[in-house]
Amino acid sequence: MKSIKDDTLFKVNLGLLVIALLVVIFNSYQLAQIGQIERSVTANTIAGITSSVIPTGVPGIYGSELGISFDDVSASDPNKADATIKKLGNLDMSITLSDIDKERYINVLYKMENGISCEYCCGARAIIFDNGEPACGCAHSYAMRGLAKYLLTKHGSEYTDAQILEEVGKWKTLFFPSILQQKAAVLASKGIELNYINIASNKYRGIEKGSAEGGSMVGGC
Repeated sequence: MKSIKDDTLFKVNLGLLVIALLVVIFNSYQLAQIGQIERSVTANTIAGITSSVIPTGVPGIYGSELGISFDDVSASDPNKADATIKKLGNLDMSITLSDIDKERYINVLYKMENGISCEYCCGARAIIFDNGEPACGCAHSYAMRGLAKYLLTKHGSEYTDAQILEEVGKWKTLFFPSILQQKAAVLASKGIELNYINIASNKYRGIEKGSAEGGSMVGGC
């Protein structure tokens, strides 16, 4: 036969157990809410970052000289986009590089960070071969080679090789805006710095595969 003392102790222990269970449930709920908030903040942060990777305005130094703006390459105005891409592409065909400039040209477009390629409209390793000759015949590659040649011959002392690759990368981002925004989101989620070399060069080529869906390009191949 249980004593009153034993019965009271049982009720106290039961009460403490119920309280402990409620505390556990409450803490689990709070942690779940915090996790959801953190995921939401992270997603919003990444979305905010990647939405700003598309360059805008007139490029410094060479933009006014060539009469071009990043805003000229947009899916909303295909004719202006094609005209701007063609203008840059004409530079590839009209500029002849000196031996010194050609060495830098090969370094920028083929060697540094494994080079840069059209990537989404052809499978070429880079837009040039290791000897500097064109490796891709699409309009985008002509434009990127043309810009690199112009900067090397006209402003070679003002731009380092890395800065030229970054400028070329900005235009590639305009040519393939949606897929490179998705790639930027993948880079951001992995804690990789967002700059145009990381986004557009071959340094992280293919990192978005399986995490990003295909996107349309601006300007024809």
